[in-house]
Amino acid sequence: MVITVLEDSEVAEHVARVAATLGGRAEELTSDLVALYERELGHLVHDTEDMVSLLSASVYQNIDTALRIFQHGIDPTRVEAPAAAMEYARRLAQRGTPVIDLIRAYYLGQTAVLDEAMAEAARQVDDTQLLSAMMRGALTTTFAFIDRVTQQVVSAYQEERDRWLLNRSAVRAARVRALLDGGGTDLDATSAGLGYRLRGTHVGVIAWYPDGSAVGDALTRLEALTGELGARLGGDGRPLFVPHDELCAWVWLPLPGPAPDREWLRRALAEVESADSADGAVRLAVGEPGHDLAGFRRTHRQAQRVHALAQAAGERCARVLTFAEVGGIALMASDITAASAWVRDTLGPLATDDEQHERLRETLRVFLAGGGSYTAAASRLTMHKNSVQYRVRKAEELLGRPVAERRLDVELALTLCHRLGPAVLHRR
Repeated sequence: MVITVLEDSEVAEHVARVAATLGGRAEELTSDLVALYERELGHLVHDTEDMVSLLSASVYQNIDTALRIFQHGIDPTRVEAPAAAMEYARRLAQRGTPVIDLIRAYYLGQTAVLDEAMAEAARQVDDTQLLSAMMRGALTTTFAFIDRVTQQVVSAYQEERDRWLLNRSAVRAARVRALLDGGGTDLDATSAGLGYRLRGTHVGVIAWYPDGSAVGDALTRLEALTGELGARLGGDGRPLFVPHDELCAWVWLPLPGPAPDREWLRRALAEVESADSADGAVRLAVGEPGHDLAGFRRTHRQAQRVHALAQAAGERCARVLTFAEVGGIALMASDITAASAWVRDTLGPLATDDEQHERLRETLRVFLAGGGSYTAAASRLTMHKNSVQYRVRKAEELLGRPVAERRLDVELALTLCHRLGPAVLHRR
């Protein structure tokens, strides 16, 4: 037992000597690591003078801390990350540098310094058994130190990133709300502040997850999804993304050409989501394209109306709705209580919320949309012409009059039922 203690002490003594020698070369090692980062992670070095200076300070303090651990036998799991290292991580978070680059820098640095330490140990020690023991101890301690420090700097990075994004989003949201309320007459200055071109054509979108969706980090997912939709449209620049609440965002997509129709949006949404099995619940409400600032405001107001319609419809609503297809219905549904009362007055018992009356309403809606053709309705509904005639006759009985009377009102009421379902229907 005594021999083991003596052997451990001897190993620790020689490791401390190597650390002391390297300590005298800390500035040289720092320069070598910065040069290594320039080759492997060039964007960390080709930056502002302040950031490169902070990087150098972080590297130097990490090297100094690691070498002192060996010199004085400090427990690596109890050390705190150097101040410069923590601040550098925060600055990277503010600049949007991926956290993986920060982690990679630590492991590149660890490998480089261990190579220098082993070369120095080989120069000082001839005994291969002692040298092997020194290397094992150095590896164990170094990995413990790097694990400890990277946990702390990554935590600092994430906290700063969350804070930065929250503050940036708050400022952006305030600017956008001022624009929507009539402010921001200096388009160029406002565009620069938002990072989005207000001169041009935009399409407003409201993207959201329904309440109750089990989605982690919903806003990040929505931003990535709408960013991909914008890329597919080929617009000039990234979309403007403004969080509205934790499950909903206001978005403006720069539009280089014709507006996408609902079918294009539905397909694109499905394709984008296919890469992420956790998605599949996103909803989109889309305005009509608008030009410059007036269009920026108008397309958003339209998207808001469509969003309100979708919210009223609930789960049965289509995942993608455009103002082009439901604009009139969206305007009518702005007062859902009044719309419901009107539907019931117009359709009478036909507005009952059950499967039997739903079949009659849908048959009558398709019949009227097809110009009153039993043959066309039967083809679209994939049923016999006589069945269509029977259902239309039953619907007329419930209406208490021929469908030709107040036909426009009946069609609008049926469309409201189709879009909003139970929100405008009544139960027995």
